[in-house]
Amino acid sequence: MKILNKMQRRAAIWVLGAFKTSPMEGIEALAGLMPIRFHLQKIAKRSLIRPFKLPVNHILNNLMNDDPPIHKTYKAHNIGSLTNHQRSLTKGHIVDSNIKSYGIFPSFFPLDPEFLPGHRIIDKFSNRFSFNLVNKKGKNHIKIHGQELDDLTLYCFSESNTAFVISDASIKNDIATSVSHIHSVNQPLIKTVHHTSFVMSTKAELFTIRCGINQACSLDHINKIVVVTDSIHVDKKIFDFGSHPYQIHSAAILKELRSFFSSNKDNIIEFWECPSKLRWKFHHDINKDSKSFSVTLSYPTKTSWDFCKKSDADESTKMWKMTFQALDGK
Repeated sequence: MKILNKMQRRAAIWVLGAFKTSPMEGIEALAGLMPIRFHLQKIAKRSLIRPFKLPVNHILNNLMNDDPPIHKTYKAHNIGSLTNHQRSLTKGHIVDSNIKSYGIFPSFFPLDPEFLPGHRIIDKFSNRFSFNLVNKKGKNHIKIHGQELDDLTLYCFSESNTAFVISDASIKNDIATSVSHIHSVNQPLIKTVHHTSFVMSTKAELFTIRCGINQACSLDHINKIVVVTDSIHVDKKIFDFGSHPYQIHSAAILKELRSFFSSNKDNIIEFWECPSKLRWKFHHDINKDSKSFSVTLSYPTKTSWDFCKKSDADESTKMWKMTFQALDGK
């Protein structure tokens, strides 16, 4: 710790050009450098949730397996094989990580068949999906894109084989509300509303897109699905086959799209960006709808992996701020 503190002190003095006699807490604050002890605490907390990114058959997950032994001669070296007295005496990183796992719901699914090379959507149906983004080069790009969305709406409402999905999500007091509207000619409006707690906005947006696509694929005689959202980067997460904490939702959407594409060679899906500042009527109405709900948080509840990661970082920052309050009180 002494060596690390010296290194950080030298870095802070170099950044600020301060005197060598300057107080450590002051130059760290001015340089925006978190004290080493808080930074190490943040890294340690984050390391507890890293095993949850691993496949289910990884050796660390086997060690953290909390299931009781299958039979008396079962000698697996896992937490489930320990007696209650042994558990009370056992300490360590794996035990702490296992305890933390009770409060986090699964997010990663790297071994899902949808992510296997050669079997992926982009390998077999690369020409069946497209993204339509705002062209930011022109002066009136927002107005032009708004007109394109209006034309798209008229087209979708005139074609009986098209499903028009508009989705949005908002977070208020750690509760996410996901709303999607599915329009189709000669069909009643389908509206989905879901609430969940302690998730990040990306996961909430991806979930509402998942619900909208699921409902659109269940409609008869649909050959084209149009999805409009203000988070086009979330749409791209569907086709991101790297490791990310939204793989469960991505895999579910990919399975639905695979079935949709396989049923007819002409079936396609389009994703359209609708910036919030455009205030396009259909999307703006859903945005207001998602913010109109007042939901009470129920306990106990689990958190998402990315929300837990952010909470640990926020807690370390909060502790750093409390040190300044303590110094002000002296």
